[in-house]
Amino acid sequence: MSGWRFNPIALVRAFLRPIDPMLTLLLGVLLGYAWVLMQSASPERLDNQLAHFGVALGAMWVVAWLTPTRLLSLALPLYAAGVVLLIGVELFGEVSKGAQRWLDIGVTRIQPSEIMKIAMPLMLAWYFQQREGQTRFVDFIVAGLLLVVPVGLIVIQPDLGTSLLVAASGLYVIYFAGLSWKLIVPLVLAAVIGIGSIVAFGDTLCQPDVDWQVLREYQKQRVCTLLDPTRDPLGKGFHIIQSTIAIGSGGLSGKGWMEGTQTHLAFLPERHTDFIFAVLAEEFGLVGAVVLLAVYLLLLIRGFTIAAFAPTHASRLLAGAVTMIFFTYAFVNMGMVSGILPVVGVPLPFVSYGGTALVTLCLGIGILMSIQRSRLVARSS
Repeated sequence: MSGWRFNPIALVRAFLRPIDPMLTLLLGVLLGYAWVLMQSASPERLDNQLAHFGVALGAMWVVAWLTPTRLLSLALPLYAAGVVLLIGVELFGEVSKGAQRWLDIGVTRIQPSEIMKIAMPLMLAWYFQQREGQTRFVDFIVAGLLLVVPVGLIVIQPDLGTSLLVAASGLYVIYFAGLSWKLIVPLVLAAVIGIGSIVAFGDTLCQPDVDWQVLREYQKQRVCTLLDPTRDPLGKGFHIIQSTIAIGSGGLSGKGWMEGTQTHLAFLPERHTDFIFAVLAEEFGLVGAVVLLAVYLLLLIRGFTIAAFAPTHASRLLAGAVTMIFFTYAFVNMGMVSGILPVVGVPLPFVSYGGTALVTLCLGIGILMSIQRSRLVARSS
C-alpha cells in the first residue's frame, strides 16, 4: 500500500473505458434538445427531468461495463420475471385511467411491461444463439410464441403503444435471425390490404354501430380519428388537429424559442411528452426538425455499424434490434404527431419528458456500448 499513488487520469480513463465517443456525442445532442424544449414546454418539470437524466445515464454506464455474455446470461431470468410480473398485473394490478398497467410491490409501483422492452430482444438473441448454424423453421415458431405471450399480456391491459414496441423489438431479432421472405411477404400484403380497406371504407367502418371485434372501442376511435380528425374536433380529434397546426405554423425557421403560440397558449396537449415534436417544429421550424432527424439518422448508422462488426451472432442480433427500436420510437412518435399514424402514446426517444422510457432507451445505448467494447477487446487480444 505504501507504493500506491492516487492517479486521477487513470481513474478517469477507467471510468470512460466502456463509453463509445460517437454514441455519447449523439446522446448528448438529443438530451440537449430535451433540455431546450422542456424549458419552453414545461419548465416546472425540468428539475425532475434532469434527475431522470442522471438515473438513465447511470444505468447506461453500468450496462456498458457488462460484457455481452453477461447480458445474455440475464436474458432468461429477466424474461421469466417480466412475464410473471405481467401476470401479476392482470391478477392484482392497479387500474388507472381505464388501464391496468401498474403493480404495487410495497415500496413502489412498477410497470412490468417496460421490462419487456429490453428483456424481449435479450431473450430472443440468447435463444437464437443456442441454435446458431442449425436454425430450423420450428425455431422461428418457438420464438414467435416467446414473443406472443408477453405482447398478449400487455395488449389486454390495455397498452397498445407498449405492446407495439415490445412486439417490434422481438420481431426485429426474428427477422435478423434469418426469417424467410416467404413468410414476411404474405404478412406485409395482409397488412397493406387491411389498411387499404380501412381507408377505402372508413366512413362505413367508423359508424357507431360497427364493432371491429379485434380492437377495443377506444382503439377503433383512434383509427377513425386519424382518418378524419374533424369528426370530433373538440374531443378525440383535438390532439391531432392542434399538433398539425403547431407543426405547420413553424414554417422554415420557426417562431423562435419559447415563442410558440400553440405551446404557450396551451392549445397543444401533452406538449412535454408525446407531442414535444410539435413544440420543436413550431419554435424551430423545418430546420430544427431536420437537424433532429439527422441526429437520429447518425444514431441509427452508428448502431448498425456496431451490429455489423459485432463479434458474435447474438451480439449482432441484439445490436440490430436495439438500433431498430430507436427507429421505431422516433417513427411512431413523429407519425402520430404529424397525423399519419394513430395516437398510441409513444414518446419521442431521449427527448420527451419521463423517466421510464428514458431509462429503457439509455439501457439500449448501454447495450450497444457493451457490444462495441467487446469487439475492441477481442480485436486487441
